Amino acid sequence: MDTFVINGGRRLSGRVRVNGSKNAALPVCAAALLTDGEVTLRDVPDLADLRNMYRLLGELGCEVVRGERGGGSGGGGGGVVKTGARDQALCHARYEVVKTMRASICTLGPLVAKRGHGRVSMPGGCAIGDRPVDLHLRGLAALGCEITLEAGDIVARAPKGGLRGATVFLGGPFGSTVLGTANVMSAAVLARGTTVIESAACEPEIVDLARMLSGMGAKISGAGSPRLVIEGVKELSGVEHAVMPDRIEAGTLILASAITNGEVTVENCPVDSLLAALDRFSAMGIGVSAEGQAKDPNRVTVRVTCERVIRPVEVTTQPHPGFPTDLQAQLMSVLTLADGNSVITERIFPERFLHVAELSRMGARLFRQGPTVIVSGVKELIGAPVMASDLRASAGLVLAGLAARGTTTVHRVYHLDRGYEQLEARLNALGADIRRVDDENLAKPTVSGEG
Repeated sequence: MDTFVINGGRRLSGRVRVNGSKNAALPVCAAALLTDGEVTLRDVPDLADLRNMYRLLGELGCEVVRGERGGGSGGGGGGVVKTGARDQALCHARYEVVKTMRASICTLGPLVAKRGHGRVSMPGGCAIGDRPVDLHLRGLAALGCEITLEAGDIVARAPKGGLRGATVFLGGPFGSTVLGTANVMSAAVLARGTTVIESAACEPEIVDLARMLSGMGAKISGAGSPRLVIEGVKELSGVEHAVMPDRIEAGTLILASAITNGEVTVENCPVDSLLAALDRFSAMGIGVSAEGQAKDPNRVTVRVTCERVIRPVEVTTQPHPGFPTDLQAQLMSVLTLADGNSVITERIFPERFLHVAELSRMGARLFRQGPTVIVSGVKELIGAPVMASDLRASAGLVLAGLAARGTTTVHRVYHLDRGYEQLEARLNALGADIRRVDDENLAKPTVSGEG
């Protein structure tokens, strides 16, 4: 199991490019099941979750070919993935694959829409709390699916004559469901008639999926708003699609520059998808300024600077266009060094605070009360051994290690590899000092005898 050893206190500077979005690429890959044609995806990050998705698509009868890295179609620099269906009789997403990646549930809608039925293992919980799929199933049932649970698998069967359009409400106790919206939208594009998804997720990743489906011949309006209207079509064609830049990776790189008082140029930055985060960054004294005039507001080159003193802020995570929950841990790491008290309230995953105890080991002053953490800024963080609990907490601990005095050891960085491609190499290119080592190769502490 790999571990990061970080020697902190080094100022970051240089240029770095934001990769394609993991959270956009996963449902886009699943949507390739909707066509008999070839789907070519560009700017796809090379991540563990994506590799698991390719394995799953292979088990569902698709041939997946990963090509060279390169530009094209506005992507520029990312990986190329081509996929095409070869056996449409395969419709079972097994537990052995689904357990590695919750986004496997996104294959259910495409399977039942294109092949008439789908069987997907029920996803479990995760470190940041329970994440049920009831809204997915409610939406598919509204389109006419018969939903049953058999031996831990969700089984969905389309009625004779296929799915039919319907009005679907996807609001939940913590807001809209992103993967649920992707699932129902992907099923509705092949349903007979009109489907209206009310309280749809507004996240940019849903807009990216709608853009891909539209390129395949789907008729979708309202993407990016809470109301999606989908006119069903008989079939979809192949498509070539460039995955949008990863807004969470972009935010993480911006905060990495800020916590080291660095000056970093971030290319391919999805500025238009990060407005809430950029507002809070500005209030903290982090400057993000565009270089030149960009044709696409989600592919901008920006220069990141930071005032010498980080200002405290109040932040509440919310569904898009609010502040993203996936940047909460990274933001908290930066605010541990702010001049004053900050307040962070988590409205998406109220239990997403496992990094609080680990940051406290590094000298942070944090007080949690329910879904809120009060962050009292300290003059410095001290390097320490810490344990990563989930993907974004891992990134937050790495950022803390970049700024800490001394050496920070971040264990279980396999979480990080699910969402960031070669993060240590890219940060090292900016001036960081991070070594990836196997736990077994870490120097064992010397135990002195009793005196």
